[in-house]
Amino acid sequence: MTDTYDYDLFVIGAGSGGVRAARLTALGGKRVAIAEEFRVGGTCVIRGCVPKKFMVMASDFAHQFHTAEGYGWTVEASFDWPKFLEAKDVEIARLSGIYAANLGKAGVDLVHGRAVLKDAHTVEVTHRDGGEPRTYTAEKILIATGGRPWMPEGLSGIEHAITSEEAFHLPELPKRIMIAGGGYIAVEFAGIFAGLGVETTLIYRGPNILRGFDDDVRAHLAGEIEKRGIKVILGCQHKSIEKTETGLVSHLENGMTLETDVIMFATGRIPYVKDLGLETAGVDLNDKGAIVVDQLSKTTADNIWAIGDVTDRMNLTPVAIREAVAFHETVYKNNPQHFDYEAVATAVFSQPPVGVVGLSESEARHSCSAGVDVYLTRFRPMKYAFTGSDERVLMKLVVDAASQKVVGVHIVGPEAPEMIQLAAIAVKAGLTKAQWDATCAVHPTMAEELVTLKEKQSPTMSAG
Repeated sequence: MTDTYDYDLFVIGAGSGGVRAARLTALGGKRVAIAEEFRVGGTCVIRGCVPKKFMVMASDFAHQFHTAEGYGWTVEASFDWPKFLEAKDVEIARLSGIYAANLGKAGVDLVHGRAVLKDAHTVEVTHRDGGEPRTYTAEKILIATGGRPWMPEGLSGIEHAITSEEAFHLPELPKRIMIAGGGYIAVEFAGIFAGLGVETTLIYRGPNILRGFDDDVRAHLAGEIEKRGIKVILGCQHKSIEKTETGLVSHLENGMTLETDVIMFATGRIPYVKDLGLETAGVDLNDKGAIVVDQLSKTTADNIWAIGDVTDRMNLTPVAIREAVAFHETVYKNNPQHFDYEAVATAVFSQPPVGVVGLSESEARHSCSAGVDVYLTRFRPMKYAFTGSDERVLMKLVVDAASQKVVGVHIVGPEAPEMIQLAAIAVKAGLTKAQWDATCAVHPTMAEELVTLKEKQSPTMSAG
């Protein structure tokens, strides 16, 4: 580093991506600072994946207790919302502390405050503890500020609604909740609240939930979550929200009205770039409000890079971490790298959960010139044999008809996220259906269906 700048690298945003980039660069001998306006850990640790998964696990116990009764158990249970929140918050604080400690061990200077770009090499931070803003200079700057929930600001009464961020800290568990949205966050929180005994309604403007997922997955999950007691309203959205003495009234575009205690909007997330000073530093945004970057995560400013959700490429925590590693290799190790976004596995922690890697059937039919072979099964899990439950697992393999490579795996059912992590290895490696078939099954398991599927589906037999 030259004496011209305070730091070699200044990172804005201490989420998973920013922390990884800062640590790697500092461990490589560079002087690094990172600014965070809230708490170290970012969306995933503080107000996303981690607390959400805790809530999913807490809410799933009710279903497990019901299943246990079929096996001869007598279960008398009650749920204490404040006790759960306290345990969750203690763990989140512990994890945030570990992130901060690891930054310190790596030699990164942690600046608690909101950072704003003043020019291409200068950052002004308003510290959380007050006082005058302080200016820092850096040879290079990395923006990793993530995303924030989007809400329809023009909707009458929207000020009475909450987002997922407030849902983590509700002072008391509502008796009734309406969740607007049909993506990951909406269906996950619908399962959470329904599992905790809340009368739950999910409303989505589209024809089915989980837009962008395989059509068989979407249809199957919609039916399964209704079996868990969630009321699903499709093809409709809010017209207005009215606050009354007894609750919040949702006035819907189809003329329906529904009163609940809480209305939560999970209608998407947008890059967190508000008042960041990007224009001043020469950093352009695209038409969706995301920071424009090239393949190597470089912005339109020569010395500024951006990674993670703020770039709106593939908004997943592990992806942001991989982008951080690629940034470090490219910028500080003279080893230009970019993350490969093909065949990235993902999970939806709905109830039942979803695990997906690769192409949907529809995507495969557009990209595989010789067509596709589809293998699909639906069956009742062995665990529910004694309960009388009609819940079903869905498993689907999408195969390129020419190469016979398995290009898509789709699972809806218990432990789907765990199974898809391992299936992703095979898809990423480009293994063929014959190689899947040659793998000996583990019996009795649900996962064995993935290597025993033999009968192809005709095009009319699947929703894709």
